[in-house]
Amino acid sequence: MPSILSRYATPLITGLFVVSLVSGVALFFHYGTAYFHSMHEWLSMVLIAPFVLHIWKNWRSFLTYFKRPAMAVTLVASLAASAIFVVPVMSSAGSGGGRPDMVVLSAVQNAPIAAIAPVFGHDADSFAKALRSKGFTVVSADQSLLDVAAASGKSTRDVMFALPRR
Repeated sequence: MPSILSRYATPLITGLFVVSLVSGVALFFHYGTAYFHSMHEWLSMVLIAPFVLHIWKNWRSFLTYFKRPAMAVTLVASLAASAIFVVPVMSSAGSGGGRPDMVVLSAVQNAPIAAIAPVFGHDADSFAKALRSKGFTVVSADQSLLDVAAASGKSTRDVMFALPRR
């Protein structure tokens, strides 16, 4: 078994890194998001196992990096780079902020159908009718998309993908 791990740890890291690289670049440029999002998330999680095996296999060599300043500088720079993205969201989270796209999404999901229908080129009745035609239970135009999802026994994501556009 150890020889199999030794043989495949680095090739798996390489293959999964290339997949992560390509899908990450596609996501960055908003290309094929529906195709790449889940792939990027899941295969990045799978990448953890060969990474751990690679570190385990090369543990002694890995420890020598900590004797040089390059490792400390790199780790601090990486932490600082991640803080640039995390700190603003964390600092606005308590004030009702957060990621702007998630704030908008939440507002759309919680608004009554009558309020969001015009955004999609509908009046309340045609919007509700279009949702019904796609298999959703819409009782009134005062329902939110969250209510429609719950009444239909479906996820909010299902409703969001089925939003009728004109």
